[in-house]
Amino acid sequence: MDGALEHIIIVGGGSAGWMTAAGLAYTVQSGTKITLIESEEIGIIGVGEATIPPIRHFNQRIGIDEASFMKKTHGTFKLGIEFIDWTRKGHSYFHPFGQYGAEFDTIPFYQYWMREHLAGRAGDISEYCMAWEAAHKGRFAHPPQDPGLIQSRMDYAYHFDATLYGQFLRQFAEARGVERIEGKVVGVEQCAESGDIKSVSTEDGSTHEGDFFIDCTGFFGLLIEKTLKTGYDDWSRWLPCNKAVAMTSENQGTLLPYTRSMAKTAGWQWRIPLQHRTGNGLVYCDGYLEPDQAERDLREGVEGAPLVEPRHLKFTTGKRRKFWNKNCVAIGLSAGFMEPLESTSLHLIQYGIMRLLAMLPGKGFSPLLAQEYNALTSAEYERIRDFLILHYKATERDDSEFWRYCKNMDIPDRLAAKIAHFEEHGLIVSDERELFNNPSWIAVYLGQNIVPKRAPAITLGRKSVPVTERLSQIRSAIIEGADAMPDHAGYIQNYCKSDLQ
Repeated sequence: MDGALEHIIIVGGGSAGWMTAAGLAYTVQSGTKITLIESEEIGIIGVGEATIPPIRHFNQRIGIDEASFMKKTHGTFKLGIEFIDWTRKGHSYFHPFGQYGAEFDTIPFYQYWMREHLAGRAGDISEYCMAWEAAHKGRFAHPPQDPGLIQSRMDYAYHFDATLYGQFLRQFAEARGVERIEGKVVGVEQCAESGDIKSVSTEDGSTHEGDFFIDCTGFFGLLIEKTLKTGYDDWSRWLPCNKAVAMTSENQGTLLPYTRSMAKTAGWQWRIPLQHRTGNGLVYCDGYLEPDQAERDLREGVEGAPLVEPRHLKFTTGKRRKFWNKNCVAIGLSAGFMEPLESTSLHLIQYGIMRLLAMLPGKGFSPLLAQEYNALTSAEYERIRDFLILHYKATERDDSEFWRYCKNMDIPDRLAAKIAHFEEHGLIVSDERELFNNPSWIAVYLGQNIVPKRAPAITLGRKSVPVTERLSQIRSAIIEGADAMPDHAGYIQNYCKSDLQ
């Protein structure tokens, strides 16, 4: 029973399937056959066009050239997300990628800023944010490696066409030996004794045996749920949005290097600028808004002429009770769904792949591998879940039944404790391996008006540090740094202009 896996079968394509195939092909370079089975008849969700910075590390790890990838996927750069009307109507804030300010003492920058701000001696936290200064001015340049430059304090991700990304990765994976089989899987055979998956069969009558299977069949969960009956944890009580309507439109105005999230009566609308079009969608709860009205609301909120008819989607926020069950791992929507508020869909695919590569079993793998994989992945989903809940819970809006529900709902104990720590004394309480680190929590706490009663006590004893002067210097450096950057559209034109424009 020992030895390397002989045959890994991935069922389903799209971003999840081809990211998995590309990661496996790059890492498992010999001895294990990798097959991906997908059907052109089965559509893919394909609306995950906004990402967060870890996607860069995935691409780099498997050797993808950034400029080539962006050309093929009509990509643009993303410095963060602007949240409009979430706290209250007429209010907005920015969740940046990267850091606030620059460190000038042993005490974190944000704690000094908080002391000065509460005393009326410092402006809004966004004034000390390199990413926001560049973003709202429509500018971008790759952050320098020199930590002495204020521009190094920002980070970035991408907007791109998710369908084209899947196609790009397909070419990448096939060039490295992955076999693609066209066909719709209609049957799954299990071993009588162990219950492991033995083979899958397609409509043409062919059977494909493997010793390890990866379920990338989306919400349907053909292997992980329909076959293995794994079960699902429903988180709708905390994240009640369960439907979306999406459409694309012509670009209009400045090509902004950030995503916009605009809170609506019963959910929120996204706007994602690509090189060749703009992605738009409305995420909502059908308990408070009918699908026909949601479509009308989306059409009214779209800038630029529509390019396609709206597409309606439904989902239940939550996760499988096991991501790895027997000899099957679910990756992507088959593993769970976290609404796209913070652009985590592709991250969760990436996380699942990287954990799997780290724990890739041999033929006679121990159940300890599956236990650890499930524990780590569950924790990642729960941490992201709590960060998303914060956006809904921390609101002053009471103008609709939906927002009144969110404002008054019970929340997980761990999230409640984190909020209490920040409210009481301005400290960020984080869990190990947090995806969203301190600047992200600071952005949402302050952006949604969770203001500490006092600054951390440690800031009160360092009277000799010239904090006011340092804040002024940092603010000036940020303005100068952003003004020195090229226009975002111009930077794309020179660096990664799409071949298909």
